[in-house]
Amino acid sequence: MTAIEVPRGFTPAGAPDGAPRRLLKVIDQTRCIGCHACTTACKSENDVPVGVTRTYVKNVDVGTFPQARRAFQVTRCNQCEDAPCVAACPTSAMHYRPDGIVDFDKAACIGCKSCIAACPYDAIFINPDDHCAEKCNFCAHRLDVGLEPACVVVCPTQAILIGDPDDPNSAVAQIVNRTPVAVRRPEKGTRPKLFYRGATQATLDPLAARAPDGDGFIWTEKPTGKHNVPSGHPGGRNSSAAAVLAYDVSHNAPWDWRVSLYTWTKGIGAGGYLVALLLALAGKLPWTDPLFMWVAPILSGVFLALTAALLIWDLEHPERFIYILTRPQWRSWLVRGGIVLMGYTAALGGHLLGGLIGSVGLRQVVAVVGLPLAAMTAIYTAYLFAQAKARDLWQSPLLPPHLAVQAVLAGAGALLPFAVFMAPDAVSPLAWTLAGAALVHLLMVLGETTITHPTEHARLASHNMTHGRYRGYFWSGILLIAVALLAPIATPATAWLALPALLGLLAHEHAYVQAGQSVPLA
Repeated sequence: MTAIEVPRGFTPAGAPDGAPRRLLKVIDQTRCIGCHACTTACKSENDVPVGVTRTYVKNVDVGTFPQARRAFQVTRCNQCEDAPCVAACPTSAMHYRPDGIVDFDKAACIGCKSCIAACPYDAIFINPDDHCAEKCNFCAHRLDVGLEPACVVVCPTQAILIGDPDDPNSAVAQIVNRTPVAVRRPEKGTRPKLFYRGATQATLDPLAARAPDGDGFIWTEKPTGKHNVPSGHPGGRNSSAAAVLAYDVSHNAPWDWRVSLYTWTKGIGAGGYLVALLLALAGKLPWTDPLFMWVAPILSGVFLALTAALLIWDLEHPERFIYILTRPQWRSWLVRGGIVLMGYTAALGGHLLGGLIGSVGLRQVVAVVGLPLAAMTAIYTAYLFAQAKARDLWQSPLLPPHLAVQAVLAGAGALLPFAVFMAPDAVSPLAWTLAGAALVHLLMVLGETTITHPTEHARLASHNMTHGRYRGYFWSGILLIAVALLAPIATPATAWLALPALLGLLAHEHAYVQAGQSVPLA
């Protein structure tokens, strides 16, 4: 039990000069008894539905019998000073209050789940009743009227404290300034305003409590459906006799197969026009060829429309998709990507207009902006994934060029069957382009999966992709894309080798997107 006296009478309304107080929260794990009163109080105060929680108590069994004990950790939003969820949210639904609290506006939430993907602490969820993103916000409605958060009031051991760190008389200032404290995942650079006193590494880091084989976890939670964590992982087995780690909530993957499919359709949408334009600029495809004039822009436009449809379909509030344009938060790559897609769509329209009026000059002018817009359409998802700071597998600096290579592969594969019937002279250049892109893709995948990963999180995600739950998608993708290496021998009969390559790329995208979300964060 700590010797620090905990003063009461918290008054968060404001500092003496009228400025908002800067609020921190301290959780003293030396006092926590694991009673779950904070979880119950939070649910009652904030009307949190069954099945989701703003705060919960995680328990980990540490040590070896007879020196074994159970350690607790109160887990919730870390109220980061540099919050990834705020940067990723496209509509400012996640935002900072004047006092620094990261709050949420359900009226602005479109349910894109970017904030969930961005949070390194797995602290945000979609409310199943109103389908909006939600998390702990320090009970901001109580703070505004001078009350403490519900969890602080109900804690029987005063293990949860909130206060102004600049006030030397506050309990949080005394603890943070005088005793050792820790934060979760400091390497993410989010600067959390939630500090733990007396917490063990086994509770702070979900990867610290390992199974006896040293390679995985022993899960004791109940499966929750298609999103529960990696059943194919070597440690993803159940045990009630020797539980190493137990969670009160399940780890969920925010982005499902629709996002995997979206990356594939976007690759074809970007690559169809990009490859045709590159061949035209290289003199391998006449500017007046029907494949370039009509097939490439129409093919790209169709898959671009499918991409937009998938993006909207994946929203919890698809009727609010227009908010991305009417109330944009410009740091979000969902917003920036939407602008890129609009510009690229306009370029495709200009190209088709040039075909309708028979103007080669207009198509050439459009190509000046169409080329970089097609490339940006192919690679902007890398920056969107990079905003998901929680997902270490996606933080590779090689992801933008890899997505560009995949777009070339997809575009060449989609155009090749049309070229057989409409532009025989373009078959050979397209076949070599397809084979070359497939070779570079396979080499990049080889490098990404065999190199030493910078973090354990990335290593486990890669393992889950190549040898775990998603190994079937991964290896089938490798084999199917390898078929494209035979494309240079393409004839009217063998040009359909492009189809296995496209299916293989789809399988790879699914394995990569889902494996990146498979490692637990809390």
